Amino acid sequence: MKLDDRLKQLMKELGGAINESLSESDRIANAISNIKTAGYDVFLVLEATIGFNKREDEIESAEPARASIETQVKFTSQDAKFLKALKISIDDDNP
Repeated sequence: MKLDDRLKQLMKELGGAINESLSESDRIANAISNIKTAGYDVFLVLEATIGFNKREDEIESAEPARASIETQVKFTSQDAKFLKALKISIDDDNP
């Protein structure tokens, strides 16, 4: 397995661990349940940027490699109002 393939596998494992932690969180489940009880649908989207630095003298650049997980989400007007109320802006460039 090449180093890049190994790093991709490690990143996949990290993403799975984060997802599993969020899925099993009682606090998150309770908060979502409270929002649903209040009559709202809940869509939770998180974006993670993870930086890596190779620990070798051979690498001259100090800039970390970055990995980004992106997901396409469709927002309704109610979603936009809710996010605006939370002072969260939506990127209007995406349809």
